[in-house]
Amino acid sequence: MFIVDRSAAIIRPKQPFLEWLNALPGNDVVLTLDEIRSDCTVILVPEAAEPEDSIAYIDDIADKLFGLELASWVADESLWPQKRSLKLFWEWFDVEIHLGVMDAVDSDIRNTPTDHNYH
Repeated sequence: MFIVDRSAAIIRPKQPFLEWLNALPGNDVVLTLDEIRSDCTVILVPEAAEPEDSIAYIDDIADKLFGLELASWVADESLWPQKRSLKLFWEWFDVEIHLGVMDAVDSDIRNTPTDHNYH
């Protein structure tokens, strides 16, 4: 195992995100909060000594994270909330910080940039 010089953040949708998702036009499947919180996005963030440092980093990239989360459920950006803000991000998502990250795989990590530049 290898110690990784990163911390991790798990982005979990909250009830307001679920309500938006279930209210989308043409949506004939009603999801539950447990369903949308069961396999969530995990991101690596700069290594931090305190969770507050990682939260500050999340604040800095919240707009991009918001776009990535929305895109993972709905490709049509016209259906996304038009007035996204840091406040709305924190109303729609919980963020769980993990300061220690270990890599149990004995091979290099490949970094592939996302194609999305959401603002």
